[in-house]
Amino acid sequence: MINQQLFRTNVLTYFGATAAQREELLVYNQTVFNHDILTYPVKFPLTPEPHVAAWKEYAVAARDIGAFETLKQRLVQFRFPIIEGISQTEVYQSATRRGVAIDGMPEATGLVLQKPEKLQLIIHQSLAGTIPVLLAGNRNDFVSLVQALTMRNEPQLVPASMGACIVSGFNNWDRIRQYRQQWEAENSVNSLESSWIAEFQRLIPQKQLYQDKFIILSDGFYSNVSASDMGLKEGEWQRLSLTIRLEHECSHYFTRRLFNSMRNNIFDELIADYRGIVAATGDYRADWFLRFLGLEAFPNYRERGRLQNYRGKPSLSDEAFQILQALVKFAAENLQHFHTKNASRLTDINIQPLMLMTLTYLTLEELASVEAHFRIQQILDKQIFNFVGDLNPFIHLPVTQN
Repeated sequence: MINQQLFRTNVLTYFGATAAQREELLVYNQTVFNHDILTYPVKFPLTPEPHVAAWKEYAVAARDIGAFETLKQRLVQFRFPIIEGISQTEVYQSATRRGVAIDGMPEATGLVLQKPEKLQLIIHQSLAGTIPVLLAGNRNDFVSLVQALTMRNEPQLVPASMGACIVSGFNNWDRIRQYRQQWEAENSVNSLESSWIAEFQRLIPQKQLYQDKFIILSDGFYSNVSASDMGLKEGEWQRLSLTIRLEHECSHYFTRRLFNSMRNNIFDELIADYRGIVAATGDYRADWFLRFLGLEAFPNYRERGRLQNYRGKPSLSDEAFQILQALVKFAAENLQHFHTKNASRLTDINIQPLMLMTLTYLTLEELASVEAHFRIQQILDKQIFNFVGDLNPFIHLPVTQN
């Protein structure tokens, strides 16, 4: 097979990219999924990560006093309001960076939600394993949660087209406190503050013991696209939106766990929306995906469409961005064609994780090319062979239940 880089260059040339634009797009569309860390056998769904146990305890408590009150007692960011400059204060830094208790601090007036009683904490079973999900009661509360938990309680802009985010590497001081309590119980004769400081230094490299991953969801229409634009009734579109949004974020979790990559990149979005749309409807709709991005009237682009959230850093030039739009359109349509021809296989819950894995081996240029069908098929067959040792397309993989 022709060298992948040369193939990608030829595809970009076919789409009209100049030398400068090809250079931009080759960098932007370079795959960074680390397939070398994947070892066999892998059973889906993956086993839960260590932080899930603590969040299951939170979910139990939430049944009695509600998710908002429960998390106010556990997550320090819930104890602070959304105010510009708060992250630079000594109180905030001591609480979030050093775990200093904030009881009685006048600055800790609490996070304000419009509908705190509607905040839900869900423990969701995904292909990548169990993951906690925070579902906000309205759009403003979603924005406040994102600002508190990912923007250090600063009132930074959350784009209207953003309806979910996955939080990774979140330092959970409640888990550290629980760790300390257990350590002190087991080391009662040596529980001096100096001894704990030494133990804390040993804890720091073991990030799985205190860093969490979870999802924040809004309950609005997916990608800020109205029900009328989708040709659906509002209730139906809101139900579908929630499924698409949840499975979209779980797909990012999937690639993060398996391949150590979760980027703000359009190819990651294509993979995640593929999974979300299929989970919601049983089929893949390229026209839905293109509308979500603002490309429903290609070659015209709808300003404020979701695609512009993924122009990269540094941002793609306007000319390269136009080429990217064409690549996305053809890639989505090729993916729909493949899914439609293989629908009986790809709706099998045992094959779905292998299809997600397959897409991570490709690049946007390959998926947009005339060879897309062949390349997807070749890699998918290899994944099936790796997992079951047989190219029988109807063989079932074992799915574990947690």
